[in-house]
Amino acid sequence: MKLLPATLPFWSDAATIPFYPRLERDESVDVAIVGGGITGLTAAYLLTQEGCSVAVLERERCAQIDTGHTSAHLTMVTDRAVGELVEAHGRDHAQAVWAAGSAAMGQIAANVLDLEIACDFAWVPGYLHAPLGENGQNAAAFEKEAALASELGFDAEYVDAVPFVGGPGVRFADQARLQPRKYLSALARAIVDRGGLIFERSAAQEFSDRPMAVTANGHTITCASIVIATHNPLVGTARTPGATLLQTRLSLYTSYVVGGRIPKQHLPDALFWDTQDPYHYLRIEPHRDHDYVIFGGEDHKNGQAHNTSGCFDRLERTLRSMIDGVEVTHRWSGQVIETSDGLPYIGEAAAQQFIGTGFSGNGLTFGTLTGMMAADWIAGRKNPWSDLLDPGRKRGQEGREGLEGRDARGRR
Repeated sequence: MKLLPATLPFWSDAATIPFYPRLERDESVDVAIVGGGITGLTAAYLLTQEGCSVAVLERERCAQIDTGHTSAHLTMVTDRAVGELVEAHGRDHAQAVWAAGSAAMGQIAANVLDLEIACDFAWVPGYLHAPLGENGQNAAAFEKEAALASELGFDAEYVDAVPFVGGPGVRFADQARLQPRKYLSALARAIVDRGGLIFERSAAQEFSDRPMAVTANGHTITCASIVIATHNPLVGTARTPGATLLQTRLSLYTSYVVGGRIPKQHLPDALFWDTQDPYHYLRIEPHRDHDYVIFGGEDHKNGQAHNTSGCFDRLERTLRSMIDGVEVTHRWSGQVIETSDGLPYIGEAAAQQFIGTGFSGNGLTFGTLTGMMAADWIAGRKNPWSDLLDPGRKRGQEGREGLEGRDARGRR
């Protein structure tokens, strides 16, 4: 099969998103949502369930930018190990962050069931393991990590031999995978069916708070509240000092992915990620007559790699060393955003303006969580994670020392 261009994800071939019109008239809704990826479409879908009128503004096509470049791992396991989270934030907060990820996966599963979405969703185990060639090391560290996660109430167990890769590791039950564009295509249809508006090729150009409004293509959407769902957050109506402070707490990285065809059932249907820094991550996408392996890593801070082709080449060589005869068909890259303390920023960033960012390698999980929390915020409900993930939290500088000087480990 012919190798496709370096920035074309596997999902581009596997599913289509309906086309939606440009914004070409003024509108008035309860909530304007800027961004048509996992965060924006989840928020819009849940808000229509609340009886709110919504309008989604997407600068290009829905589910094709950040979400379109995911590797579609669904896991509550964060990039920072649970032991690190306990040390930095305490046991209760570490437990809460993983519980939030678990709740987000449950929300996705409920949406798939309610809308009968054929998006290849499946519950699968996840494995944390040593880097290739180091399988005999760190058994004690894996045992400690598994024991702590289990103490906090999560289904984790130490294993002497991780399937496929070998060596010790941790098995996390009830993680998941899905085909993201099939899933988001169904959410988008449901939003429109319920009276929601979606506008593509309609980049937000101006924001105002008197009245609350967003302008795109020279037209204005007047609203009561705004949800900024753009991954790297726009300033919106936030005042410059606060917006600048938030940006200083974010670090942007690029993560690389290669994918290819392999024989059916050659690999277990599971999620894998190692402890290398930056780490590698792997999963399969099953098909009727073959499986498709998705393998990523080689993360670096944006702008710090002069030869991105070399990143792809190294990944491909590593994958071929793991799976003889893999037929590589796609290469792509995506953006990972890290925060200073290892937790995402989700919450009200300015009056009547809600944001979500800093999802690290848990983009689908924390993007869904942002949509859930935005719906609670609009409905006036107290969310159990609002204080912990508040964008204005004072402890935003804690844990930075542990992140300085090392690459992000962006599992996508």
